[in-house]
Amino acid sequence: MSTRDIEISEVGPRDGLQSIDSIMSTADKKAWIKAQAEAGTPEIEVGSFVPAKLLPQLADTAELVEYATGIPDLNVAVLVPNLFGAKRAIETGAHKITLPFSLSETHSMKNVRRTHAQVIDEISNIVAAISESENRDNTVFEVGLSTAFGCTLEGAIDEDFVVAMAAKAIELGADEVGLSDTTGYANPTQVTRLTKAIHHEIGADKMTGIHLHNTRGQGLANVMAALEVGLTTLDSSLGGIGGCPFAPGASGNIVTEDLVFLLEAMGLKTGIDMDKLLAVREQVQKTLPEEELYGFVAAAGLPKDFEAASA
Repeated sequence: MSTRDIEISEVGPRDGLQSIDSIMSTADKKAWIKAQAEAGTPEIEVGSFVPAKLLPQLADTAELVEYATGIPDLNVAVLVPNLFGAKRAIETGAHKITLPFSLSETHSMKNVRRTHAQVIDEISNIVAAISESENRDNTVFEVGLSTAFGCTLEGAIDEDFVVAMAAKAIELGADEVGLSDTTGYANPTQVTRLTKAIHHEIGADKMTGIHLHNTRGQGLANVMAALEVGLTTLDSSLGGIGGCPFAPGASGNIVTEDLVFLLEAMGLKTGIDMDKLLAVREQVQKTLPEEELYGFVAAAGLPKDFEAASA
């Protein structure tokens, strides 16, 4: 396996599928996960442990975790809304568990039906549950700082509050925090400023990743800012599908294919084979015939002289 400069975390099977009307079969999801892992993607967020009545698209998450953890060299990530979901994630053997902590309390109530105080309690309870489990040494617990750059429901979010909550999550025992531009508000200057402030508060090793959306066309520009300030894990979605169903207007994850091309063209190794990744896109498109996939690289093709850094 190639040594990676940047780690891509594919969130399509979770963030992508939760936001569309089509419900992909479990067999097709497994085929997607397997193919993308074989293309060299090191981490895939395979689902979320939420009630099936809320998001029927993700009802098979437990089965997907059990399947994906059998794929060599793949880090299997899941999203959980609360302690109950975290316990299910621990039981199924997920390698990485992310709890969304919406810094907009209005969004938090709509997304996970928790106030800030309740989310803080959940962080403590999840830390305790992991420490008591047999999988404690193989489970990473991340608190995702959602709506960190702004919220369609509340507007601007106080950056000092974001930094304080990042510090609180680490103080309570989370392994790491991650920045999330849930609603596509971020700009490169803000990414730089907020990342530096959090790194100063908790250390760069406690926040290495960012989840960006391209809602307003700033996705790859924000990636460049993230790289400049030292972030090394970038979330993206195959074909750019996804968004948050509980945040109005929050569409458009950054496109995995475009992101990988950008990084590799710059000489940064991702370990992902572009030709195989584009083949995965075609495979997924066939299983979602009514859904639109996005991306410039897939439309234009690879340049004739393109040479991947991972080669």
